[in-house]
Amino acid sequence: MKLLLVDDERKLVEALSHLLKKNGFVVDVAMDGETGIEMACTGIYDIIILDRMLPCLDGLSLLKEFRKLGHRTPVLFLTARDTPEDRAGGLNTGADDYLVKPFFTVELVARLHALARRKNNDIVNNVLMIDDIIFDPQRGQVTKKDMVIQLTLKESQLLELLIRNQGQVVTKQRIIEKVWGYNSDAEESTINIYIHYLRKKINISNLKTVRGVGYYLQKSNISIAAN
Repeated sequence: MKLLLVDDERKLVEALSHLLKKNGFVVDVAMDGETGIEMACTGIYDIIILDRMLPCLDGLSLLKEFRKLGHRTPVLFLTARDTPEDRAGGLNTGADDYLVKPFFTVELVARLHALARRKNNDIVNNVLMIDDIIFDPQRGQVTKKDMVIQLTLKESQLLELLIRNQGQVVTKQRIIEKVWGYNSDAEESTINIYIHYLRKKINISNLKTVRGVGYYLQKSNISIAAN
């Protein structure tokens, strides 16, 4: 799951980014409102975590503009503004959730998972089934012909991205943004290596290369089932 964290408290941002990454999230950061809305409008994020008090453009104004432009990405306000009026104002402006600082990381992670379920109408612990492969993105496990194959975090995120975009070419740039991060210094050669790892580990016959562009999974039988 790819997150955008918009907050100008540097120590909090560093600590929170580290904790979220340990919990399996890909995290990009914006330190002011103008940068935040520019990054948010790229459409590459699954959830946006937004502070209300930001330089350049405050969080409430950012959210108003974001929703006005038609974006529906779930937004969670993470802020010290904790009056009932503050909460109501944030939710009425278009936020999907509101969490007050200080907070417990375990609660934030749980709320992020809840937002993901709402967004996709898809339980995080669901498994994806494609041909003879059963893939559990939460555990990073593939089951194929009764053999369990453990994937690394990046391999798991890459496979999930390809499965959820089955039949569509996923460009190398989009792969870098979704799996490694908006400001990542990952190169195309890194993607090639991870595609090689996937092919070697699970032998996906319908994983195709569009030379110079990206990769895609050919249309096949795919379904989602509760784990």
